[in-house]
Amino acid sequence: MTTNRQLRLGLGLTGVGANQAAWRRPQANLRASVDIDHYIRQAQKAESGKFDLLFVADGLFINEKSLPHFLNRFEPLTILSALAAVTKHTGLVATISTSYSEPYTIARQLASLDQISKGRAGWNVVTSPLEGSALNYGKAHPEHDDRYHIAEEYLQVVKGLWDSWEDDAFVGDKEKGVFFDPAKLHTLNHQGKYFSVRGPLNISRSRQGHPVIFQAGTSPIGRKFASTHADCIFTNLVSIERARDYYQDLKKRASEAGRDPHSLAILPSIQPVLGKTQEEADAKFQAIGDLLSPEDTLNYLGRFYDHFDFSQFPLDEPFPDIGDIGKNAFQGGKEQLKKEAKEKGWTLRQVALNMTHPRHPFIGTPEKVADEIQKWFETGAADGFIVGESEGGAFDEFVDLVVPILQERGLFRTEYESETFRGNLGIPVPRNQYETN
Repeated sequence: MTTNRQLRLGLGLTGVGANQAAWRRPQANLRASVDIDHYIRQAQKAESGKFDLLFVADGLFINEKSLPHFLNRFEPLTILSALAAVTKHTGLVATISTSYSEPYTIARQLASLDQISKGRAGWNVVTSPLEGSALNYGKAHPEHDDRYHIAEEYLQVVKGLWDSWEDDAFVGDKEKGVFFDPAKLHTLNHQGKYFSVRGPLNISRSRQGHPVIFQAGTSPIGRKFASTHADCIFTNLVSIERARDYYQDLKKRASEAGRDPHSLAILPSIQPVLGKTQEEADAKFQAIGDLLSPEDTLNYLGRFYDHFDFSQFPLDEPFPDIGDIGKNAFQGGKEQLKKEAKEKGWTLRQVALNMTHPRHPFIGTPEKVADEIQKWFETGAADGFIVGESEGGAFDEFVDLVVPILQERGLFRTEYESETFRGNLGIPVPRNQYETN
């Protein structure tokens, strides 16, 4: 650990909560997912805590079994553009699919968010695992590995479009009537396997050059993509041992791809639950679990198998052998889940509850949660965390009680270092690929 290494913290904006039953808590705002005032309060609270970023997840297919916060919520770029106007420092990370959008449009929209926010945009690159997404776009759902091949070319196109204008292209010489230098405008003329895009893009680069790239690869091809292209990696790992294995693998892959592994930030998602005592925190965690019905947990489990219906199986018998159902959907962790269920003799009920509401280490007093964060950070399990906003109603408490402890220990900033997202993350501005000097 270097002396200047600092934690990275993000806030995951999930409205009514990422848990199937979080909306049932007495204090829950049922309109939170489409309440601009709620998002403004959360964003400004995160900024008061010197958080690096706001993170908005997204999906393109819902049904009656989807998570409550997926059923009724803002589109990411729209809400983040609004939040850009009421924040000054936090990064703004939008989840956008490369399987169901066009590179020119997304390059333009993200560049616009980057300019609106004065250099604070980020893009969580996803490939959309659920086959139902195709039903909303009138096209066939690509196979798992094909989606990553598409994403590779997509990202290449978008980055090329972001470099359409060199930074000093707009001369603005009123006397000579020269608005821009034509030699510093570059047309992409991309002709590839999946995309044909001429360019150039009709918006200049922001002060951070390109938006920050996020990814969440867990399958072998996903890990290769993430370690090659991402600035930050979003993960969802409860066990510190598995988190360390993932961390080491991604850092090794980054190094093998010719990158400085320290330039890649790995950020697990956590849902802290705080109490004045361990018993109080445990009771808060249990209270949320008590709100979950078996149907809730089966619906959540089914999502990872492309909304497979697990209700056809007995709850209290061993986890069923369902073969390769959902093989083209989420791949990360499913084989591990099957293996663990078999080794531990879990029933379907136990597997579903463990997936929906897993017991995790970030439950306890502020000091205990800070200790756990420090342990993950200093022992090679994480470079920082994406903190859930609603689980246990703990986000305000996290900012008020845990962040000061991390600051006192020298693990987290007390002031922002830069005006841009890249600057605060310590990531250099990418050089325009067309510049010769």
